[in-house]
Order: sequence, then structure tokens, then C-alpha cells
Amino acid sequence: MAEETATAPAATDAAAAKVAKKAKEVALPNRIHTWPYLVRLEFLCAIIVMTVMTAWSIAIDAPLEEPANPNKTPNPSKAPWYFLGLQEMLVYFDPWMAGVVLPSLIIVGLMVIPYIDFNPKGNGYYTIKERPFALGTFMFGFLVLWILLIFLGTFMRGPGWYFFWPGQYWDPHKTVALTNVDLPYLLGARRYWSQFIIGMIATGALFTWWLPLVPIIRKKEWFKQMGMVRFVLTAALFATMMSLPIKMVLRWTFNIKYIWVTPWFNI
Repeated sequence: MAEETATAPAATDAAAAKVAKKAKEVALPNRIHTWPYLVRLEFLCAIIVMTVMTAWSIAIDAPLEEPANPNKTPNPSKAPWYFLGLQEMLVYFDPWMAGVVLPSLIIVGLMVIPYIDFNPKGNGYYTIKERPFALGTFMFGFLVLWILLIFLGTFMRGPGWYFFWPGQYWDPHKTVALTNVDLPYLLGARRYWSQFIIGMIATGALFTWWLPLVPIIRKKEWFKQMGMVRFVLTAALFATMMSLPIKMVLRWTFNIKYIWVTPWFNI
């Protein structure tokens, strides 16, 4: 009898706590309207940013150089800072690749990230815990493959587009003997067709290294949720993105100019 008496208040307290928790959940809004909450906050942020930028532009002179002189070409000739990432890419890739293919894939890849990165809770969840792959890929692509390239082109590329460490004197007479070779030639191929085949195999491995992983991961739960089409699209875009740092490392370490040389394009 005593046990039943002791159990009754405990059950009552548990039920009361459950009811209070349910009431608290009901009291909290499940959705917040865009107007006025989001629009008001965005409007205030826009006013603050505009005020700061206006005061900054009035107080600080723009670092403009002298008027262009066709008889005196600057060394090095640099693009505006927002294009220096593309100019840095030209060191490692052909102009068509660095100026057309990679920028287009960057834009397309960033646009499809919310669609190819599945989330059981649906769209609108962009925390690190909810979407680690989407946020990690975006931050790596933006900070490492774009902001870092702009930093290199702005502060570490001097006369002759040579590499200078921060604080190092930009010697306009600096010369560096670099003998860049193609990957097939470095591997010992001397004939055209042998170089063509080796380059084709190496390029295929560079962009399709993820294919052998499909039989291993196809039984994973996240792979079943994602589906073959989204996985292939994600893996292809990710491999294309990683081709830039891989090519940069190959240039820095082995002075490799191109991986695949053809009469129509070079990679």
C-alpha cells in the first residue's frame, strides 16, 4: 500500500512535467513569418553596412595608381583583386580551363550543393551538425580555392609573376630557372601516342578516382538515401574541385606543367 502511495505522486509529477513541456512546445511558434522578422533584420543590416562603407569610402582614399601609360607596362600586370584568383589559376591550367571551365563549374557546383546534399529534415537546415558536407565543401571551395588564390595573387606574386614570401623584397631582376615538364614525359614516355595514352589514363584517374569506391559504399545507409544519380553528380563535382589543389601541388613539387597534352586542349 505504501509503495502504491509513493508511486502515485511520482506518476503525477511525471504527467505534470509532460503536460508543462507540451505546453511550452505549443507556446513556441513552429514557424516565423518572413515579414516583419526576417525582412526587418535584413533591412537594418543593410543600413548598417551601407553606413560603414560610406564613411569608410569618404575617410580613406582609394589606392589608385597613376594613369595608364602604354609606354610603361607595369611588372607584373595584375588584374583587379577580384580576378586575381583566375589569374593565379592560369599558372596551373590552360586559359580555356582556368578562364571558362573551372569558373563555370564553380558557379554550377555552388548552385547545386543544396540539392545534391540530402537532409532528412528537409531544406532550410544549414547548421554544421545538419549539413556538414555541404558547409565543409562550400567553405573549402570558397576560402581555400578562391580567397587563398586571391591572397597569393595579391601579396605573393611579384615582378615576373614570381613567388615572393610576405615581407620579401620584390626584386624586379629576379630570375628563377624552372623546367616544367608534362607528366607523361616525367614518367619516361617519349613518343606522342605513349604520352597521349598515359596522360589520358592519368586524367581519368584524376576525375574518376571515386568510381572504385561505389561497390564498397553502396550498402551504406546514406548512399541509399542519396541515390546513384546524386552521388555520381556530387562525386564528379567534388573531384573536379579537388583537381585544382592537386595540380597546384604537382606544380610546386615536381614542376609538372600538364597532365594530358592533346592537339585540342591541355589539362
